[in-house]
Amino acid sequence: MRMIEKPWKALLVCSFMIVLLASCFAAPDDSVHQIGGEAITSYSSPAFAEKTIWNDAADVPAPQHSKSEVSRIGVGVRLSTLGAGAEVGVALADKLNLRGGFNIFQYSRGFDHDGITYKGQLNLRSGEAHLDWYPLGHTFHLSPGLLIYNGNGATATANVPGSSTFTLGGTTYTSDPANPITGTGKLDFVKAAPTAMFGFGNLVPQHRHFTYNFELGAVFQGSARTKLNLTGNACDSTGLNCVNAATDPTVQQNVAAEQTKINNKLSPFKYYPVISFGFGYRF
Repeated sequence: MRMIEKPWKALLVCSFMIVLLASCFAAPDDSVHQIGGEAITSYSSPAFAEKTIWNDAADVPAPQHSKSEVSRIGVGVRLSTLGAGAEVGVALADKLNLRGGFNIFQYSRGFDHDGITYKGQLNLRSGEAHLDWYPLGHTFHLSPGLLIYNGNGATATANVPGSSTFTLGGTTYTSDPANPITGTGKLDFVKAAPTAMFGFGNLVPQHRHFTYNFELGAVFQGSARTKLNLTGNACDSTGLNCVNAATDPTVQQNVAAEQTKINNKLSPFKYYPVISFGFGYRF
């Protein structure tokens, strides 16, 4: 019996040890799996967070510049029949700009007219303001405006050598050799004049920096105003009967007739044509 009991005891002990070992091996596997799961979780959590951050960043729309953030100021240079100039534009609304600038040009030339030698100088000086309206988009525009300063005109000095003949108001005179005819002349227009322009281009474009502007129009400056001032003695065609040109009523009447003649010749410039082309930059 003792021999039989010992194997059974040994079998029970072995069985207990096998179960214990199995439970020991099973526990580490679970712990490893759990630990591994935690490791995977702890390892994958930053990646998941990073992925989430990138996805969130991808979902955030790229910054867009609103119209209010776009600069609303542009500057430009141009050449026109008013001279060389510069201008500045400001956007007031989506299709409405305010634009202002100045022009300058000077040209000198000598010429003879009715026996009088002139040394003339053309002066173009002006400042202007326009309201640019874009009815069809942002290129074609209609631009009513104002020449807020109209310094366009001409000046001249006059000279008639002694014993030479000249004509004033249809009357022929002879310049006195002892006191020859000299004088000055001036031509100008009203100092402020309305303008009307149309063209293509926008000094304050919405989607680019560099731009251009081409315009046609007119300045409604009225009739020319000519003023002649003569000094010296004017004699008749025979060189006799000399009178002071500055004070003699007949000579002054003929001077007035000459001024009217010049003004009539310049009547087309009541509507001074403007052709302009320039380049600009929006800040």
